Amino acid sequence: MASGFETEDDGDDRGLLSDRIRNALTDEIATGTLAAGAALDEQQLADRFGASRTPVREALRQLAAGGLVELRARRGGVVARMTPERIMEMFETVAEIEALCVRLATYRMTPLERSRLIELHDLSKPIVEAGNFDAYDSFNRQFHEAIYHATHNSFLAEQAIAVRNRLNAFRRTQLRQSERLRRSRDEHEAIMQAIAEGDGEMASRRMRAHMLNAATSLSRFIETNKPGGV
Repeated sequence: MASGFETEDDGDDRGLLSDRIRNALTDEIATGTLAAGAALDEQQLADRFGASRTPVREALRQLAAGGLVELRARRGGVVARMTPERIMEMFETVAEIEALCVRLATYRMTPLERSRLIELHDLSKPIVEAGNFDAYDSFNRQFHEAIYHATHNSFLAEQAIAVRNRLNAFRRTQLRQSERLRRSRDEHEAIMQAIAEGDGEMASRRMRAHMLNAATSLSRFIETNKPGGV
């Protein structure tokens, strides 16, 4: 099949080749195109994506870090068994952590940190208009991590990032659900408004809803795109 990954030296703005391989495999795992237990042979993947085994190995390592792949010594990996219920439990957990972070950040962030958050949000508008999922995924990570650090609680920030890393793949995939990019930015706008008003409780409620909406979008995307789906 055509892969669109012609060369390791491709210097366009889609990022590193290993990231693009990881993203392609993530979508296939999320939708069930690659089922639990499916073998992920390094050489076969390298041939498919027109790459050496090095970026393939890095992509598999990143997927393993997120719990999507179980690595096997010198043999690549297999798709991990991850139930929809488990994924929703993870989103529910991260929603509570993010809600706590934004509540604290509302009261503790400095004017400079608030300006940076506004700047990031403004920069996301053309990304949404262009429908650039990968660029928005990168922005989204920066936006949320800026909130974590604005809590001025380094332990909480570390835990939030660690939990986020477990869900990174699914947080990216849910952005592909119809209109999710626009809705995600609108939800960020509402969170930003609560922060500007100094209402940490409102910001917390809106962040929790934002994360649960992401979970719903992921569920819809998987249902629509799974093999045999409508």
